Amino acid sequence: MTSFLNKNITLSVFFVWFFFLLQIQAQENIQDTLSLVKSHQKGANKAILSQDFSKAINYLNKACDLVTPTKDILLKASVNISFAKFHYNLHNYNKAASLIIKAIAQLKDTDDKLQQANAALLYGQILTQLEKFENAEKHLKIADSYFTELKDDINQALTLVAIGKLELKKGNPKVAINYFEAGLPILISNNLKHNEVEVYIFETEALLQLQDTENNKNLFQAKAILIKAIAIIETNKFNKLKIDSFRISSLIAIRENNPNLASRFIISYTYKKDSMYSSYLNIISSNIERDTNIGDLNEIIALQQNDLDKKQKSINFGKMTTGLSIALIIILSLLALSLFKNNNLRAKANDLLKDKNIELTLAKEKAERASLAKAQFLSTITHELRTPLYAVTGLTHLLLEEDPKPNQKEHLNSLKFSGEYLLSLINNILDLNKLEANKVEIEKTTFSFKKRINDVLIALKKTAEDRKNTLTFEYDESIPEKLIGDPLKLSQVLINLIGNSVKFTQNGDVTIRVQKNNSSKDRVNLRIEIEDTGVGISKKKQKSIFETFNQGSLQINRKFGGSGLGLSIVKNLLELMNSKINLESTLGQGSKFWFDISFNISESLQDVSNLNNETYNIDYKALENVSILVVEDNKINQMITKKILEKNKFICKVADNGMDAIKMVHENDFEVILMDIHMPGISGIETTQRIREFNKELPIIALTAVTIDENLDEFYKAGFNEIIPKPFKPEDFFEKIYRTLEASKTSAS
Repeated sequence: MTSFLNKNITLSVFFVWFFFLLQIQAQENIQDTLSLVKSHQKGANKAILSQDFSKAINYLNKACDLVTPTKDILLKASVNISFAKFHYNLHNYNKAASLIIKAIAQLKDTDDKLQQANAALLYGQILTQLEKFENAEKHLKIADSYFTELKDDINQALTLVAIGKLELKKGNPKVAINYFEAGLPILISNNLKHNEVEVYIFETEALLQLQDTENNKNLFQAKAILIKAIAIIETNKFNKLKIDSFRISSLIAIRENNPNLASRFIISYTYKKDSMYSSYLNIISSNIERDTNIGDLNEIIALQQNDLDKKQKSINFGKMTTGLSIALIIILSLLALSLFKNNNLRAKANDLLKDKNIELTLAKEKAERASLAKAQFLSTITHELRTPLYAVTGLTHLLLEEDPKPNQKEHLNSLKFSGEYLLSLINNILDLNKLEANKVEIEKTTFSFKKRINDVLIALKKTAEDRKNTLTFEYDESIPEKLIGDPLKLSQVLINLIGNSVKFTQNGDVTIRVQKNNSSKDRVNLRIEIEDTGVGISKKKQKSIFETFNQGSLQINRKFGGSGLGLSIVKNLLELMNSKINLESTLGQGSKFWFDISFNISESLQDVSNLNNETYNIDYKALENVSILVVEDNKINQMITKKILEKNKFICKVADNGMDAIKMVHENDFEVILMDIHMPGISGIETTQRIREFNKELPIIALTAVTIDENLDEFYKAGFNEIIPKPFKPEDFFEKIYRTLEASKTSAS
């Protein structure tokens, strides 16, 4: 009996010691996990600083894998903050906001003030970019109070800089400079070069927004700071900050009345920023983003497994205390092992089903995110393209008004036509999805079909001569002179088809034929053919040549260039106009594109040459001496708009931003306002809303480069009377101003 008791006591001591060792091992594993997570986060931060976002996401995914099975709330919150910082640097602010909100909720019931402060600082920066200024200021003040309490000088300096960025975004440059100057010495003393240069860039921008003195003190100070920043950028290869320096350099060049230099910097900035946005888009859309919520599901499974293990251990200990023999304990252990394996197999099957469901959900969310990112990118690049295009079309109009020589006038008309075409092309590239979904509407205006083709041929004449091609135009003179349709979209079809034939033909012929198939009293059906003697297209490639971004071959792409987008646009536009593109081609002998299309015949009796003048019934005499305010932050656009107005005898004043505009409306009696939308400080929409608080009758017209197709209700709700998209036709421009003024007089009477 004593021997049996001794054996049980020895067995009990063994199990107690065994579980004690397991506890120590578990503690060591937790420390190892914490150390690895911190290492991965450090690697991710370093990669983000060097703009290597693929490397950064790899580090963060590894950290996420380590944190998922644990119960450490602080560690999970830390990883969520790192993911939020990653998306913030990718300009994916909405995703960053959702992650930081989750981290703040996880930290709510903890005592870790440093983590809470870091989360509040990052959330304030994200809200600043989303222009939620009041909430951003609240969180930045929370971060500042925590860092002050912790005596963390570096993070306190970074918080001061973040508050400065917020004030700059709100249109308070003087206040912003004070915050920048307060935080800068600490950043310099701690050798935080990237943060130091970032402060220099924002401080330079703030100085340029201030009203300058007679000796240009602010301008000289801004230049000196920018030179210092560029020197550090070049030494440390801070690529993103270098791109930002181009934008600041262009603003300085504009202040120094050097438009050529400003234009060069703007081109460099736009090109580099577009490349960077493309990189961001690829990162966001690629299969590297991970939903950290998966950790919650795995955590539940892990907890359930732990509960099962605890119950099994409790059973084993209970059996041991009853004094059963060692053999019985071994049998029970084997049974427990069998149950454990069966449970694991069942859990793996459940996990597999859950993983498949999660994959489907993630695939759907990823597609939606990619679509949103694409839309945001296209919206941004559209605005960037329309702004310089406004300068091209505006200056062309001004030059045409200055009585050019006959040969110059022909070139300027070609430039004007090409500008209109380029604007249409930009719109159609953005609307490819709408075209396929039949959401783009066809305009109905009176035009001369023959003149429209001649305009295309004039625009392509120089290209044809350079390639030593002969352009032949065969036109059926029985076709009615005036037709009703969409001339711009038709021009886009023609310039793509004829331009392709000219590009892929050398020392050959390009023939354009327009024949009347049949006609009735009010409608005519035409066949348009474009035939060339160029390289031709193989039978295999003829099946895919009308797909987006598709060309005849890789060799053709290298030799002739192009995006492969033109024929896709042609196909979509013709389908929209109830037509279909056809192709006949032999490799090495040439190609013929043709389509049939119907137009209504115009009943108007006016002369085609005077169509433009009579379409817009404008009393230019009534527009003389009209007092007008142009609100525009771009100096080149200011100059162009002002000259166009003053040539028609308007009395024109200019405001650089929304706050100046509000002040000038208070102090002057303007008859109409032209308001830009995107401006530093407050936007054109907010400026209009503030003016409407004290003046509800003054006509305000939005003159903007933003895409307005789906935002008309927002503009009119804000208080605008009319919208003029940039770039514009002068006739449209003055017709809308005249119509708005007449409507204002009618409502006043």
